[in-house]
Amino acid sequence: MGNSKINIAILILLALAMYPFGNIVGSYCPQQGPTDITALSVGDTVIAGTQVTDDSKIRKVPLLYHPEYLGYYISNMEFLDVIDAVVTGTVKTPTDQLTSTGISKEGAAQGFSGPGILAVTDNKLTVTYPGNFVYGYKTPYTFGVKTNDGLKIIEGKNTIKVVAYDQINNGTVPHNYVSASAVKEWYKSASNGDSITLDYAISKFNDGRNLVAPGNIESLFGSDVLNYMKAYPAGLPILAYNSSVTQKVIGTGADTVGYYAEYDNAKRAYNAHSFAVAWNGTIIPPHTTSSGKETVGFERVSDPTVSAGWVTHGVCPAARSLRGALFNAGLGLPVGMQSGEYAVKLGYNPATGITVTNTKDYPIKIVMWTEGSGTSMNIYTKVIELVPN
Repeated sequence: MGNSKINIAILILLALAMYPFGNIVGSYCPQQGPTDITALSVGDTVIAGTQVTDDSKIRKVPLLYHPEYLGYYISNMEFLDVIDAVVTGTVKTPTDQLTSTGISKEGAAQGFSGPGILAVTDNKLTVTYPGNFVYGYKTPYTFGVKTNDGLKIIEGKNTIKVVAYDQINNGTVPHNYVSASAVKEWYKSASNGDSITLDYAISKFNDGRNLVAPGNIESLFGSDVLNYMKAYPAGLPILAYNSSVTQKVIGTGADTVGYYAEYDNAKRAYNAHSFAVAWNGTIIPPHTTSSGKETVGFERVSDPTVSAGWVTHGVCPAARSLRGALFNAGLGLPVGMQSGEYAVKLGYNPATGITVTNTKDYPIKIVMWTEGSGTSMNIYTKVIELVPN
């Protein structure tokens, strides 16, 4: 034990003695930059525990050039690195010489909750902690292109593989949005060069972070975010993360289906309920615009007074409920709506054609539900503001 202490003391003295000389010759072997050692790209999303440095990229330098590194390993009692340095005459650059906030000495993200961003601050690799709200936009990312050889799978701008027609299945093509059987049906009628969107990323984030590819959305943001994306059209905002919030009701509305002798009232009630389903749970980040879900359908109700011969009657009472809640919250008239009894303009899909703009500084959530049935069905709406705690 005594000999070990003596040896350590000798190494410390050696490191101190070599330090001035190391500073002189160190210019011949300058320190690595923070981006030289990353396991990911700067701007990528990371969560606590993500390995953000690549140990294989961390350079070993002659011990003569950076004896202070030996001193670092001695003071931190990392004796395997000390022995390696003495035996080989080279020493690994300590990770925390190149990293700072949010990164452990082992190179893992730490000390925060939620999705952070890998960044460079003051010439050191850091993690920027997430703000109260992180949101981006649903963006087409993975495509299938029909070719003579089969279905070419493209992710971003890169061709990943070509799948023969008879090999198209849930194991060979993405199927979160389009089933393999639907892809095969599309393939049969498509022409060479035609494409189909198979999967979506989140891009254009409010905090400037990099695009998050489809395969990383659930692990970084959770299954609720992925399921939300599946229900809404491409191009719409997606709230990927929020800190602790208080849900503050800022607007309410209500209406009733009512009876119209000239229309099919059973279909009207169905459409009113479908409208509520299409808009319930819609979250609109600040200063963005969103429609309702694209996964909800409506019944055609015969109406000889319009050129098409049918209208989705029944959506208007539900739309009046939504419109009233939005007005009550101090928000404007949605695109695709109008004043009066017939709240939905002709030619606008009640779910995806109507769009609501959130002019407030915090996200809003639309909550809609129905009570009762038939012509007595009531449709209720709340507009809830998500206020950070």
